[in-house]
Amino acid sequence: MYLCEVLLKRRGFSLSSTRKPVFLQAKTMNIREMNKIEKRVLVGMSGGIDSTATCLMLQEQGHEIIGLTMWVWGDEPLEARQLARSMGIEHHVADEREAFRNVIVRNFIDEYRQGRTPNPCVMCNPLFKFRILTEWADKLNCRYIATGHYTRLEELNGKIYIVAGDDEKKDQSYFLWRLGQDVLRRCLFPLGAYTKLQVRDYLRDKGYTLKAEEGESMEVCFIKGDYRDFLREHSPEIDDEVGPGWFVNSEGVKLGEHKGFPYYTIGQRKGLEIALGKPAYVLKINPQKNTVMLGDAEQLKAEYMLAEQDNLIDEGEVLGSSGLTVRIRYRSKPVPCSVKRLEDGRLLIHFEAEASAIAPGQSAVFYIGKRVAGGSFIASQRGIGMYI
Repeated sequence: MYLCEVLLKRRGFSLSSTRKPVFLQAKTMNIREMNKIEKRVLVGMSGGIDSTATCLMLQEQGHEIIGLTMWVWGDEPLEARQLARSMGIEHHVADEREAFRNVIVRNFIDEYRQGRTPNPCVMCNPLFKFRILTEWADKLNCRYIATGHYTRLEELNGKIYIVAGDDEKKDQSYFLWRLGQDVLRRCLFPLGAYTKLQVRDYLRDKGYTLKAEEGESMEVCFIKGDYRDFLREHSPEIDDEVGPGWFVNSEGVKLGEHKGFPYYTIGQRKGLEIALGKPAYVLKINPQKNTVMLGDAEQLKAEYMLAEQDNLIDEGEVLGSSGLTVRIRYRSKPVPCSVKRLEDGRLLIHFEAEASAIAPGQSAVFYIGKRVAGGSFIASQRGIGMYI
């Protein structure tokens, strides 16, 4: 279990809510109240393009919309509040700044300090965004929750699966693999069947011309620039506690000095500030020795990978599928693969096509066609040779 999940439990939060959802408390309600709840949808409302379109589309479908803005970073979300007022919908703000900083941001920093490459959205979705949405939905008597993610849902053999959105450039299924069945059964993703361009056109048609012209939101909501600057600002002790170390080659020969291993990621080529006479890439990071191994692109390629802390919807299907693919980072092409469960509980993934830059801390998300069959975290690859 990740440290951020331990911290949440200590604060009294359950990672899989034990509170009975409001739509299961129907015995005490009359038919009119039940029908009203069935139409009530709580929308995660940032005030941006996607959440605005989500609200409008669901309104058109006859739902009663309530907006919830999660205040986790930066200034008070006034834009979302004003937008909700203009749309005539009830709106609430959940101030989660302290918890978000202590859990998600802390995990982000700690992962880099362990030589891993985190993906905060993968952690935030189950621990914050969708947990808070479901808790507030229960308080406000909402049957469903909705977000502006570009993804779809599909039911198969009694299970709910996430399916890649129709817009390949905006598909966000990769970030949602940790959501449980109890949450997915309450989710609505109206944008999954649209491209971003179609969503912008939709907003223009609805009179939201200025909103349709807005730029893209940041990939990581709490980082505006380079993550290294963020680490220096929010964890200034790194430079004293870690400090400079050595670039080495695959044989351990020192090549030059680096600024400290947390400032590098697997596969990185730019910003190394070392001249070797040829392109160099980060191959491995050793936090214990504060070394960063460099090599060429060919050395980044891998045939096998270890993964841990998996969430597989149907394990038999994943371990036995002949059409399985895996994404090892957001926007990477799915790679054909096979998966084996090891005795220690981890997964051994065998790539059946070229894969490169295996970065511990990132997610390995498994697909069968466009359907997400599950996911896991890429583990340390140390000792992988004994399994292959």
